[in-house]
Amino acid sequence: MPNLILFDDPVIRTALLPFTFTRPVAGIRVGIQTLAEKWADVLGQTGSFLTEPYLRAKFAQNAGSDNWYINGAVCPTPALHEAILALTPGAGLITAGGVVLAIRTNTKLTASPTINGSYSFQPFDEPLTIIYNLWDIFVHNGDQIRADFARLTAGRTSEPITDPFTRCYAPENIFVEPGATIRASILNAEGGPIYIGKNATISEGSIVMGPFSLGEESTVNWGGKMRSNTTIGPFCKVGGEVSNSIFFGHSNKGHDGFLGNSAIGEWCNLGANVNNSNLKNDYSNVKLHSYATGRLEDTGRIFCGLMMGDFTKAGISTMFNTGTVVGVSANVFGSGFQPKHISSFSWGGAIDGFTTYRLEKALHVAAEAFKRRNKVFDKQEEDILREIFTLERTRSFDNSSPFDL
Repeated sequence: MPNLILFDDPVIRTALLPFTFTRPVAGIRVGIQTLAEKWADVLGQTGSFLTEPYLRAKFAQNAGSDNWYINGAVCPTPALHEAILALTPGAGLITAGGVVLAIRTNTKLTASPTINGSYSFQPFDEPLTIIYNLWDIFVHNGDQIRADFARLTAGRTSEPITDPFTRCYAPENIFVEPGATIRASILNAEGGPIYIGKNATISEGSIVMGPFSLGEESTVNWGGKMRSNTTIGPFCKVGGEVSNSIFFGHSNKGHDGFLGNSAIGEWCNLGANVNNSNLKNDYSNVKLHSYATGRLEDTGRIFCGLMMGDFTKAGISTMFNTGTVVGVSANVFGSGFQPKHISSFSWGGAIDGFTTYRLEKALHVAAEAFKRRNKVFDKQEEDILREIFTLERTRSFDNSSPFDL
């Protein structure tokens, strides 16, 4: 079988910053799994990556004499899987809009394949879910929970829910992995499946509406209100009210506060009573900061919340405006609505302004976060953050206005 290699489309990668500062495109979580995990399951092998040079030490490429290069922004479907299996060396698949979906080649690539390469492309016209934009992460999350749930649970039997004080609606749509604990909660899977990962916990008084996914060893805190189309990735602690949002993993929102139509990276922390707006008072389309243009761009959507890069922290009672983008390793606090864009390694808030987060201090905090989870913050992790610090400090735009003009 050819080697699975997931490549970053350069245009899509830029559109998905700040999440792709610290990971390949396929490392983004949509549904229960990351895009890379989906393809690994479908093709029966662990994939590798063709990504930015500074990420390659952590996300290496393992190519051989026969390779599938698959666009890391594409969610697998049975039809696409079948078409990829049918590819011969030198052949590829492309969308009607010119997006390269996959190629098969006997050589190791050093750059992502393009339509101008020496490949024989075949059009692929079947429906696909492709994560082109930041908001696509939460827009497609519910459908991807359904797709992942069907694949992950096929032919398997759920662990029983034995707690007498937990009420389940449509229990046939609930799947519990071994070691999970559920206490005195309401699970309503009438609108979509609920997936509870290994050793996860749903604490007393919680209400969970499907589609919903809770990752391995993650916790919904007491009285949590998990609304539909929400994914809590592995090793997270989440409370309060969460709606149509995704936590990639290793992040916390332990207290009350609302998060809606949002995506939170890894190693983030939202303090008590952190809230975000996800709908403007005049019901007009939300504008979101674009790393490609350095401006606010129309999302075409009326619901859009907070996009937060890895290692970022928000102090208690921080308020995020509709359609806010926060970069990597920022520390945000203080009263008033925060700016619509907060660049990586920023320190401060809307009222008193921002300064640069000292790099050595930021690295120390990141290492402590890893230590708290019994993980090692190694040189690969440090080098990635150092490179992002350099990239962000050389950008020509600053933290933008808090107002959506």
